[in-house]
Amino acid sequence: MVRTVLRVQPSMSCASEQYEVLAWASAQMHCQCTVSDTRVNLPKSSNPSEAEVTTAGSGNTAFLPNRVAGERGICVLSTVPKILFCDLHLTPAQSKTYIYRETLPLDAPPSYRGQAIKYSYKITIGAQRVNSPIKLVRVPLRVLVVYGISEMDFSCGREERDDSVTPSNPFLEEEEERPILERAMQVLQHTIARRGPNYFNITNAKGKVCKFCLFKSSYQLGENIVGTFDFSESSIPCVQFSVTLQSEEIVCDSYRLKPTHGALLTTYTKHHDFCLHTSKTHMVLPIPLHITPGFITDIVTLKWRLHFEFITTVHELLCHPVPEDDTASSTWRGPVDLEVETMVWDMPVKIYATNPLQVSCATAGAKTANFVVF
Repeated sequence: MVRTVLRVQPSMSCASEQYEVLAWASAQMHCQCTVSDTRVNLPKSSNPSEAEVTTAGSGNTAFLPNRVAGERGICVLSTVPKILFCDLHLTPAQSKTYIYRETLPLDAPPSYRGQAIKYSYKITIGAQRVNSPIKLVRVPLRVLVVYGISEMDFSCGREERDDSVTPSNPFLEEEEERPILERAMQVLQHTIARRGPNYFNITNAKGKVCKFCLFKSSYQLGENIVGTFDFSESSIPCVQFSVTLQSEEIVCDSYRLKPTHGALLTTYTKHHDFCLHTSKTHMVLPIPLHITPGFITDIVTLKWRLHFEFITTVHELLCHPVPEDDTASSTWRGPVDLEVETMVWDMPVKIYATNPLQVSCATAGAKTANFVVF
């Protein structure tokens, strides 16, 4: 559900007139898809001049970006234009507020800006004075998608949802239908609240490198990925390691320009540490709020993974002698040169959306837009 507040008031140039007259104003939301010509091969039927976008109303009232703004790409989603007001009369000191509400389909793509494709959402508001041209303002917005809302039964009884993480009132016979945001947050809590440590023995051809523990595999935006490393039973000395959060942008085979094009990788946060002679350590990898959770469309698939790099020694290191006397001390000096080799390992993780209020508070940018109708 999208909610936009429109406040209409006369401009300062019209203060000398008795009243201001606006013929009409309407609003519409659309999603524009832009692809890279070097990565994606769209069929000719997807050309913007030939594409048929499902909207209600004639082309004169629909603010399609390809026709009105001349934007590149194709319009993959266009809502029905809604009239906000008609024949509005305002005095110089008067103002009126209108609310534009729109519900997007559950299978709509999220906002995304990748290397091969871009999905961008905008709300277009148009207004016109009598005998004057139409004036438009386009307000960009970010859309987060939570999958699984339509498949989840929210009207079932208390006995059928004992695993729910949200409290229920046993004294209510019938629960009213909750807002879509509350239901979406419940779906997220069902998904990311499942915890269970998963252990992985990381080895190579020469032996065991370490044991890695990840407490869960599903996260949401703004959360920290926490894991532990156990080198106490390693047979190969590990000098240092790094963990990187990466996204995989995979273009579908039917839209791929060349069959040899593989997944496009993008690196975000990274954690690295030196672990020689270390028994146990941990890593904390924050998930940025500005990234896009994983999704699947007809053109592209976005996945997330943890990319591990372990730098191990080729030969065994000499053991450092420990004095038998507790009062004695010794100093260990590391070798000047080490013959090392690098081992890589990729682990898939799932990243989901979060509360949009949390995302909007951390996103810089103007939340309002102004335009003048001449």
